[in-house]
Amino acid sequence: MAKLRVGVIFGGRSGEHEVSLVTATSIIEALDKNKYEIIPIGITKQGEWVAGENALAELKNHRPGLPALLSPDAGSHQLLMQKGASGLLPVEKLDVVFPALHGPFGEDGTLQGLLELMDIPYVGAGVLGSAMAMDKVVQKHICRQQGIPTIDFLWFRDIDWRAEGGSEPFPALPDQLANRSREEIVGSLIDALGLPLFVKPPNLGSSLGISKAHDRRELFNAIEEALQYDRKVLVEKAVAQPRELELSILGNENPRVSVAGEVFPGNEFYDYDAKYVDDNSGLEIPARLTPGQLRALQETAIRAYVATECEGMARADFLMEKETGRFYLSELNTIPGFTRISMYPKMWEASGLPYSALLDELIELALRRQERRRALRTSYEPKRDWYKG
Repeated sequence: MAKLRVGVIFGGRSGEHEVSLVTATSIIEALDKNKYEIIPIGITKQGEWVAGENALAELKNHRPGLPALLSPDAGSHQLLMQKGASGLLPVEKLDVVFPALHGPFGEDGTLQGLLELMDIPYVGAGVLGSAMAMDKVVQKHICRQQGIPTIDFLWFRDIDWRAEGGSEPFPALPDQLANRSREEIVGSLIDALGLPLFVKPPNLGSSLGISKAHDRRELFNAIEEALQYDRKVLVEKAVAQPRELELSILGNENPRVSVAGEVFPGNEFYDYDAKYVDDNSGLEIPARLTPGQLRALQETAIRAYVATECEGMARADFLMEKETGRFYLSELNTIPGFTRISMYPKMWEASGLPYSALLDELIELALRRQERRRALRTSYEPKRDWYKG
């Protein structure tokens, strides 16, 4: 039986570029070489596409690789690569793509749109699900409409912060700050949510650009930091003495959920350094929860997954008040960290699904979803050729 050709895409134009390289390394190493022919495809920080067996090492070492691109022609499934003076030529036909990209231009529906144009199966959420889950403000709106508990928040756009209250007035959403000066925005945040506050760029992950503000000055600085990464800012009320709990979700129409894991941040909160650099955070799988608490978290995770049209996989992050046991959905991640020591695969392993089998199932889910999509009608024959006139 012929091997499936799996294109693993990594890198990207995102602050999470380095995290993506680590994720891709682990996926490529763990994919069963007896089942799959692996085609590494990298995207540099400048947005240049490269491919070939050395693409991962080339991105890690900032070396130029062989130029490549994916053909958007439906059904071609072609990876085009530079071949000497002949230009870009088709050299590989992909059967399925495994996106290992985190953040903008990879996890937000943009890459998924390209793969939809190609009519090629791919792992993970589709265009809409990826976009909704990536934008944490939109994600919170959707989840709140479904009665899913979320942390109290407010948000505003960069134009409102920069305009100093001089922007054209327009009807703002109930949780949106607009038509105000910077001082008014900061005052409104403190009055409504109190201190401390978490300030985030909504369209980014790995805790990049996130700050915890304890006073007015820190809040100003945190907003400026978040605006380095996004065109709007999400500000959340800090949960008192929170437990940080995570669950893994897997599936398309009938998703299932893993046991829970708990994170013990080595820093004041689970920031980028605590996750990847300092090596001072702790994990516990399974988390110490009552059966009722675990069941409530699992049911809420599935509801959020379905509400945001996630498919394939996602990790659900929760904050739970230690004293009351009340919990809140912090966010869903549609392409979570995927190394062998990352929470997503570790929670599945604790639930009885090993890493390599998890990769197999994700690829199978991608193929099955594509079969259903191809069964849909994509054309209509009018009763006469009215459009030729």
